[in-house]
Amino acid sequence: MSKTSILNAPVPPGSLVLVTAANGLVASHVADQFLTAGYRVRGTVRNKSKNEWLTSLFDARYGNGRFELMEIPDIFAPDAWIAAVKDVAGIAHVFGAADVYTQDFEAAAEKEFPSHIALLEAARNESTVKSFVFTSSAWAASSPVANKKRTLTEWSWNEDDIALARSDASPEQKYFANYMALKSLLEQRIWGWVKKEKLPFSFNTILLSTVFGPTLHPKDQGMPSTAGMVKWAFDGINTQILAIMPPQWCVDTRDAGMLYVAALTTPGVSGERLFAFGDRYSWAKVIEILGKLFPGKDLPSLPDSGWDQTEVPNLRSGELLNGVKQSTWTSLEESVKAGSQCF
Repeated sequence: MSKTSILNAPVPPGSLVLVTAANGLVASHVADQFLTAGYRVRGTVRNKSKNEWLTSLFDARYGNGRFELMEIPDIFAPDAWIAAVKDVAGIAHVFGAADVYTQDFEAAAEKEFPSHIALLEAARNESTVKSFVFTSSAWAASSPVANKKRTLTEWSWNEDDIALARSDASPEQKYFANYMALKSLLEQRIWGWVKKEKLPFSFNTILLSTVFGPTLHPKDQGMPSTAGMVKWAFDGINTQILAIMPPQWCVDTRDAGMLYVAALTTPGVSGERLFAFGDRYSWAKVIEILGKLFPGKDLPSLPDSGWDQTEVPNLRSGELLNGVKQSTWTSLEESVKAGSQCF
């Protein structure tokens, strides 16, 4: 982290930062990047005994006492977040619904929304909190469409999939529309609540595109979430799923982690939607990259579905990233290479 970026930081190095769902693909990198930058981290998980590898990993890297693992088995329980926010200066809230096959997005939003508000309420009642970042999805802004030129703005919302999810279309026609609608509706409701409440700390959201790249500890963490799809391509499995996924944007795990650091610590960042969009990809391109990395490997053949032509508002995120890592986005090629080294 550059010295210039921490001058007058609302959350200065040495502070305690809360990272929710710390065992996840992105959250583990968020915790790692904060520890690298000189912060202390409290990471929440649902089951502490299953995730002690995090403590072992971070103690070995950064010394005992810099990382604390906290168990919250039920995030919907009353006062679930009270102990978690005690004495923290910044909150990276990475936890969120992961069921892409959600059928009733409005019911899912009604269930999930209170847990996020409970954390925001707990943060408001803890005077040490100076900055809060909520995790959203690229799909909250728009669904991916290949070969069509269009421009998203910072405040674009995925109204098309909300309408599709509410329609009488068949489940096959809706596909992931319910999940996309859930992400869009949740973030809209969160922003509505935040703007009404006038919180005493800065608040921003990060919209994650497809996340590729390395995992922190392949032995215990494996290749979770979308990073694991690169291994699908390498192993030639689940290709029917990869074949129907349209070209879209992606972000490297390490860049994603650093963007949370930037959002929480850079002075003047508040009330913004930050797009974690680093590079474009298609599965045909990913397999092409794997072919160059592993010549002679028998890889599946997937149709070339074109390329994402969407212009996205990721300049601001790139500037913030540059402020803390002195470079911008990791390329698709670099991300696939780093991820493949984990398997």
